[in-house]
Amino acid sequence: MTPFGDKVRALRAERGLTLKAMAADLELSPAYLSSLEHGHRGRPTEALVVQICEYFNLIWDDYEEMHRLARVSHPKITVDTSGLTPTHTELANTLAEKIADMSEQDATAMLARLRGDLF
Repeated sequence: MTPFGDKVRALRAERGLTLKAMAADLELSPAYLSSLEHGHRGRPTEALVVQICEYFNLIWDDYEEMHRLARVSHPKITVDTSGLTPTHTELANTLAEKIADMSEQDATAMLARLRGDLF
């Protein structure tokens, strides 16, 4: 699941909406919306993010957060380390190798560190 898909699913659940009803309201197929929520699709288009924000009547901080989540929600990323040091390449490869076995707590701590939240 992606951060964006998780948030859409949470917003839908908070409002008691079925996936089928939301998909119909947005003129999307239920299969596409389900794939988006579960992270089986790439990041959503800017237009779809806006459409979803408007659908949920999101404003200001929530609107910006949905756009941020969409930017970081590509489930199959490529990390280009060409031109970087061997250490950078090793870091990218080690993360790709180990991420599936990482606990949620460790992933949260590492993400906070990379964002600069912790030192």
